Amino acid sequence: MAARDRAAFAEFVAARSTALHRAAYLMVGDVGLAQDLVQEALTKTYVAWPRLREAGNAEAYTRKVITNTAITWFRRKGWHGERATGDLPERAQGGHADHVADRTALMQALQQLPPRQRAAIVLRFYDDLTEAQTAAAMDCAVGTVKSQVSAGLAKLRVLLGDAVDPSDWDDLMPAGGAA
Repeated sequence: MAARDRAAFAEFVAARSTALHRAAYLMVGDVGLAQDLVQEALTKTYVAWPRLREAGNAEAYTRKVITNTAITWFRRKGWHGERATGDLPERAQGGHADHVADRTALMQALQQLPPRQRAAIVLRFYDDLTEAQTAAAMDCAVGTVKSQVSAGLAKLRVLLGDAVDPSDWDDLMPAGGAA
């Protein structure tokens, strides 16, 4: 790879890695797994960089790799999504306690969705991609995105019940970083 290409790739990574990490975190629900997922996706993007030519193509390609890899990881036989601890730390006291509880409930519910539904919801509502962009990232038809989002939202409503108001979901997604 030419020095110019390496510099362009480094610039892409510096500009977009935080957003890619947040999306990966929402898909897998674990900071360490999200870091591994982004690293794997960026490695594949580096290899493909000469044929991508534009940063917009690179981001779409990287999101597609993240989505497909996350779905593959969850399909692997024997991987059960184990976490270091099942107990949440004590809740923070103060004015934002309700927000923290709502965000925790939403994150737990999101992790209970099947991988494709979770990926569709994260890409559509967190990354604010269009249905067509989401379909490209998931390597499926726009109709599949619509059905996955619809089923995922229905399941979230059942899982959350009255615990979280759906109109507050946008406010509950992490904006400044994962977790």
